[in-house]
Amino acid sequence: MKKSYLVLLCFSVALQAETIRSIKFEGLLHLSPTIAKEMVGLHPGEELNLAKIDEAIKRFYAQGYFKDIWVEEQDGTIIFHFVEKPLIAGIEVVGYLEDKKDELDEILGIKKGDIFDERIVAKAKERIKQKARSQGYFDTVVEIDTQKVGKNGVKLTFIVNKGEKITIEKLLLCGAKVFDKDDIEDVVANRERDPYLGWMIGFDSGEVKLDQLPLDSARIHNLYLSKGYLDAKVSDPFLRVDFDNYKAKLRYHIFEGKPYKVADVEVKLLEPVVDPKRLKEELTLVAGKVFNIQKMRKDIEKLRRLIADKGYAFVRIVPDFQKDEKQHKVKLRYIINPGEKVYIRDVIISGNQRTLDRVIRREVYLAPGDTYSYTDLIESKNALKRTGFFSDVKIEERRVSANELDLLVKVKEMPTGNIMIGGGYSSYEGFLLNASINDKNIFGSGIEGRFQIDYSSKSLRFNLGLVNPRIFDSDYSLGVNLYNTKFEYYDYTQERKGGSLSVGHRFTRHLSGSLRYAYEKNKLSDVKFDNIYFQEGTYTKSAFIPALIFDNTDDYYIPRRGVVLSASAEYAGVGGNEKYTKVYMRGAYYYGLEDLIDYDLILRAKARIGYIVDQGKLPVFEKFYLGGMRTLRGYQTASLAPKDSEGRLIGGKQMFSTSLEASIPLMKNSNMRLTFFVDYGGIGEDSYTTITRAGTGAAIEWFSPMGPIQLIFAKALNDKPGDRTASFEFSVGTRF
Repeated sequence: MKKSYLVLLCFSVALQAETIRSIKFEGLLHLSPTIAKEMVGLHPGEELNLAKIDEAIKRFYAQGYFKDIWVEEQDGTIIFHFVEKPLIAGIEVVGYLEDKKDELDEILGIKKGDIFDERIVAKAKERIKQKARSQGYFDTVVEIDTQKVGKNGVKLTFIVNKGEKITIEKLLLCGAKVFDKDDIEDVVANRERDPYLGWMIGFDSGEVKLDQLPLDSARIHNLYLSKGYLDAKVSDPFLRVDFDNYKAKLRYHIFEGKPYKVADVEVKLLEPVVDPKRLKEELTLVAGKVFNIQKMRKDIEKLRRLIADKGYAFVRIVPDFQKDEKQHKVKLRYIINPGEKVYIRDVIISGNQRTLDRVIRREVYLAPGDTYSYTDLIESKNALKRTGFFSDVKIEERRVSANELDLLVKVKEMPTGNIMIGGGYSSYEGFLLNASINDKNIFGSGIEGRFQIDYSSKSLRFNLGLVNPRIFDSDYSLGVNLYNTKFEYYDYTQERKGGSLSVGHRFTRHLSGSLRYAYEKNKLSDVKFDNIYFQEGTYTKSAFIPALIFDNTDDYYIPRRGVVLSASAEYAGVGGNEKYTKVYMRGAYYYGLEDLIDYDLILRAKARIGYIVDQGKLPVFEKFYLGGMRTLRGYQTASLAPKDSEGRLIGGKQMFSTSLEASIPLMKNSNMRLTFFVDYGGIGEDSYTTITRAGTGAAIEWFSPMGPIQLIFAKALNDKPGDRTASFEFSVGTRF
């Protein structure tokens, strides 16, 4: 700014009585002349004022765009000259973080195209050091190389030596008697190095996590509070480092005290919006129990939800403690201030580049003018995730007045379609070719379409389907499916042609029903044996299939909460010559433990059961078969069923299968998980347990850009001679 002030001083005397005829701007790139005119504060026709020019220059400098500004006057024309700061034409990191290219913008706080500013670059340098410290690296050195690019560009190169890691060789817990070291290390981020297995992934390496160190004292204190030790005190961590070998001792001083029991719990409402007795019935921390801070927090959330569901979005709940230090008892009182009833002013949707606003809005259960409801908010988020269109959904509340708020629905879209062309080889079928086009969200409309064709010397499969889950954004659905399959088995050839039309209706948020009509022709030919179960000819199926499904899960692909229950009954015999009734039910329960153990472990329990009544003609291909990833892993698909006297599978009329699964993150940044499972199932002609088998193993679940992929490694547990086992299977595009 020195140059601009010098110019002003040189001609200030001449300008004292000068009238401004016009104003010009030279060298502007980031600011338009129109905005500059609004900012300058000077107007043609008025007398020139040196103080106003000074203020104008300061305003321009405050924008952060300019390296230099000076002013000159020519016959009443005031000319502002600008020299803008260069732009960042490129950013490169050499050494530490060079493999984190996708995360650099967030880590550095600057990106390509930003204005070069030495202060901002210095902050980026410090952010690199902070990142290194958060991962346990100390004495990190960052050098910055700037290289001019073109007329007004600069390339930045950060050369980073990440320094050394400090290892905790000893964790000292002075005064700890109630909990041992293992108990405390379960809740803290900084742990003592395992002397034998610290080098192995999954075991305590002892590396210091500096960003977590200030929080560990609170975590230890919280552990004591969860067992009723209200007088417990935990010192700040003391880390003593030997910088010759970067080994450290970490010490805490702990005063434990004695545990407290709950003497009484009171709920005090400042406004009678809900019956206090109703609120008190929901509490889990009650008189006579040992005080537990975790249970208290959950009780507060229960109370908050019950009040917020009445429209009081800004409810405040303050727990008040009255300790009896002699008796070691505590009286707990929840003071609840509901505030004013809150209404939705607007619902603002963002982040959707492809999905239409109306497709998102129809899954949000709150609309402008509605009374606020916390339950509706949570269920809206879950409904959006159940669509399978989004990898992440956030609904934020923005308060706009004492009794109004806006809902900010922020979605992160994910690929919902894929085009796949592939091939393979089978010892029986020879070379296989396949192609498919699938999309759950065609043109962002919410309509699902699929086309698939497979070809080999022994088979030809064709499938075409289209489903609109919300016709005209209503609660009704409509779907159509056409298929044609031909397969030459070892002993016969089957041709299947058919289609189906379905109409559905959503009765509640979680319960929907459908009615599907299916018409299908099956032709068996080239049968190489005489058997009552495999007779040449054409089988015609005309069937109505009513179904119900309940789904309150919180995500489409990887649910962590909720239940899926479905039931269907297929009535074949409405025309055609196949006559039977097939009842099929399926259930799945999902429970995530992250809130309890601070680790993303998901438990899953799944079950299927089927029953068929033969009403005159039940073809063998309509019966049940066990085996494969959908029923019983460890055995080949559809390889378990009753057999005829020649050992050929003839299917069963009764079937069940169950699965218990535990899923953990494998590569979180890549949405990859590892799942361990145990399957058990049975099948028979007149009994569910004529044939029973079990399998176990592990599966890699990858939420890839092509869609969900499963790689299954299984082992049959109680296989019998003649069973067809399978140790590996994979699938693409199925719900886990």
